[in-house]
Amino acid sequence: MSINSSEVLTIVNKMHQDKNIPKEVIFSGIEAALQVAMERATGEETGISVSIDRVSGQIVVKRGENIIDPESLGRIPAQSAKNLIIQKIREAESDTVFQDFLKRQGELVTGTVQRVDAGTAIVTIGKTESLLPRSEQIPGESFQVNGRVKAVVMEVRRSGHRVRIVLSRCHPDFVRCLFENEIPEIADRTIEIKAVAREAGYRTKIAVTSIDPKVDCVGACVGVRGSRIKTIIDELGGERIDIVRWNDSLQVLIPNSLQPAEISEVFLYPRLGRAIVLVAEDQLSLAIGRRGQNVRLASKLVGWDIEIMTVEELDESLAHAETWFNEIPNVSPELIEAFITEGFLSFRDLTFIETADLAEMAGVTEDEAEVMIAYAETRADEVEAEEEIRAAAEREAAKQGTYGPKTPVTPEERPSEAKQAFESLFAPDVQADTPMETEAKQEPNGVIANPEEPTEPPKPEEEPPPA
Repeated sequence: MSINSSEVLTIVNKMHQDKNIPKEVIFSGIEAALQVAMERATGEETGISVSIDRVSGQIVVKRGENIIDPESLGRIPAQSAKNLIIQKIREAESDTVFQDFLKRQGELVTGTVQRVDAGTAIVTIGKTESLLPRSEQIPGESFQVNGRVKAVVMEVRRSGHRVRIVLSRCHPDFVRCLFENEIPEIADRTIEIKAVAREAGYRTKIAVTSIDPKVDCVGACVGVRGSRIKTIIDELGGERIDIVRWNDSLQVLIPNSLQPAEISEVFLYPRLGRAIVLVAEDQLSLAIGRRGQNVRLASKLVGWDIEIMTVEELDESLAHAETWFNEIPNVSPELIEAFITEGFLSFRDLTFIETADLAEMAGVTEDEAEVMIAYAETRADEVEAEEEIRAAAEREAAKQGTYGPKTPVTPEERPSEAKQAFESLFAPDVQADTPMETEAKQEPNGVIANPEEPTEPPKPEEEPPPA
């Protein structure tokens, strides 16, 4: 075991510079590795100590008070000590990387794409490899090797002796960090980001407020002619961003979050964490958004369940609720009114209330309240099953080109598949006439034809006789 003091100092300094590991950690790792190697070589588990001078790098091995020369133990202990030193240094390096990135969790980082493996991008941040899984990439984007990429550190965890660092470009914090980098007023805390709701690749809602009344929080985020927000949108691949003005009052914040739809009225029900928002008929689709995206993001932004209704739909829901609640055992008209006042509009809503709260609200015992909740759970399942059957019937009716209830067709009345295929082949444009249709039809060439008197095909024009 031939390790001189200069080699020890060289190893420690190089590991400290290359791996950013504290020198004390490296010295301690080498001492521990040498001690284990010496114990194995001598066959003694106790009584041996190893110390390294931090200035000169000299190694001192003692058994009790006696100093042992490490070189007298031979080649095998030296190799064992070398392997243990390498292992200790790797553990120290892994711990340093883990602690470093654990502090940076939620921060924006920039790395270089080393390779793309089955959709997962391997990104190097400094000298550390990290993963950007396909599930954390913005839908539709792709990466090139050696290309630069921005992402937020989403997860840091140990995997054996290695550290697994997972990046994300879909997390709401990614948008938050982009705003902090691009908007100086956010970086210096003049403007504060209160909440972010996001569906990556499609739409983001971000609520901001200003501590300085002279600074317009929305205007500062947008920039002159959209110059600031455009940089963020380009980084997100064209994702739509709605900047919402924050307000501590939900009566103001909820309409702001549902823009550009115009809101008529907002009803808040704190017991359920629900808000019913009334809109005009022509604003209904705009408030809900495509596939419910606008109202879904607004709910995430404010932290309340938002339901969009017209006045007619609310009246219908109230009528249904009153009818349903009359079925509950031991219910009174006053209790039904209390349910509706608290925002309970269905049997399912009642299943979320605690037994003690219901007993206090209804003025009944907890046993009676438990019976009422059990009945509501049973009826909720039945009502949902009925609604599923009704929805399936409506979908089937839509497939057949009809709306509303349809008289079932018996097997004898149903045409065979061969007959249907034959008719569709030779008469693809012919549709069955209804009694309300007129007998005359407009042909593609503009000629009015009577279906009862089929027209003859036009005769070919005779060619003029040769001159």
